[in-house]
Amino acid sequence: MPEPHLRAADADRAAVAAQLGEHLSAGRLTVVEYDERLAAAYTARTYGELAELTADLPATSAAAPVAAAPAATASRSGSHTAHLHGGWSGGPSRAAAWRNWAYVAVVVLGVWLTTCLATGELLYPWPIWVIGPWGAVLLAQTLTRRGEDDEQRRQLP
Repeated sequence: MPEPHLRAADADRAAVAAQLGEHLSAGRLTVVEYDERLAAAYTARTYGELAELTADLPATSAAAPVAAAPAATASRSGSHTAHLHGGWSGGPSRAAAWRNWAYVAVVVLGVWLTTCLATGELLYPWPIWVIGPWGAVLLAQTLTRRGEDDEQRRQLP
C-alpha cells in the first residue's frame, strides 16, 4: 500500500472489504469481527487505517493494492474496454459489488433470524441499517454510471 498518511479512495476501501470477505469465508474472522472491520474499512480515511484492518491476516488474492490509473493513460485496446465493462474507476465490477452486498445481506439477515429464533421473539430488524443504505448507494451508482458508460462507448473509434 502507499504511504500510510495518504488518503484512501473508495476503490481502496472496497478492496479491503473484499479481502475481509475472503477471510470471513476462510474462517479466519468471526461474523462479529468481520462486521466491525467492515464498518471500519468503509469509514477509514487513510491507507494506514486500512492496513491496520488486515495486519493480522495472511495475504489473499485480493491483497494487491488498488492503483487506479487515470482513464487518459489507459490503452484503447484492452484496459479501456475493461474499464468500461469491468467496473467503476478501477474498483470492483458492478457484479462484484452487488455480490458483496448480497453476501453481507445474507450473513446479517442470518444472524438476525437466528437471534430471533433463539429468543423466540421478533427483534428489531437492525439488518435494514446495514443492507439498506449500502444497497441504495449501489443502486444509485449503477443507475448513474450506466449513462456515463454508454456515452464513453459511443466515443470509442
